[in-house]
Amino acid sequence: MSENNSGNEHTSAAEFLKGLWDENPVFVMVLGMCPALAVSNTAINSMAMGLATTFVLVFSSILVSSMRNLIPNQVRLTAYIVIIATMVTVIDFLLAAIVPDIHKTLGAFIALIVVNCIILGRQEAFAAKNNVKLSALDGLGMGLGFTFALLCIGSIREILGSGTLFNVPLFSDKFEPWVIMILPPGGFFTLGFLLLFFNWYKQRRKVKKV
Repeated sequence: MSENNSGNEHTSAAEFLKGLWDENPVFVMVLGMCPALAVSNTAINSMAMGLATTFVLVFSSILVSSMRNLIPNQVRLTAYIVIIATMVTVIDFLLAAIVPDIHKTLGAFIALIVVNCIILGRQEAFAAKNNVKLSALDGLGMGLGFTFALLCIGSIREILGSGTLFNVPLFSDKFEPWVIMILPPGGFFTLGFLLLFFNWYKQRRKVKKV
């Protein structure tokens, strides 16, 4: 019994942790590029979008897993999209009520969470085939991994582009902001640099293991 419990705990931990690093949606699978580049000009916007996506991922995974035996195979994708759209509507209203300024800044990108390939992909590849606990952990891990990636991009762009982090000044008045970093090209530069770093680090770990 103890061995089974230990195995289950190991599986649960693995499903949660994989999205944070080994299967990070942005840095490894290179998914969700639209929000990763469009709203990551500040750390606050990045965190808000990441947490909103995490909310949708977790609760969509729970619902899809709970109803996986009830949804006919012929309409499964349609059902998944309806579930995801419902969760997006919920988080849209929550953001509008709690943080209206951030909701206004994110704009249409909140609604576009519906078509984020990370979310639909996790429903089809994982939630539809596993129990509620593992599906929730998978969604939480992937969502936090996505949030981590956006926060990395947003923090670098805000520090270099505005001289602040979470709107807190970091440098003296002599600092000259790199305005390009808060413009679209800055998103591509930052993402390219981070992808290069993570791929280098991943290869280094493989070499050490060998």
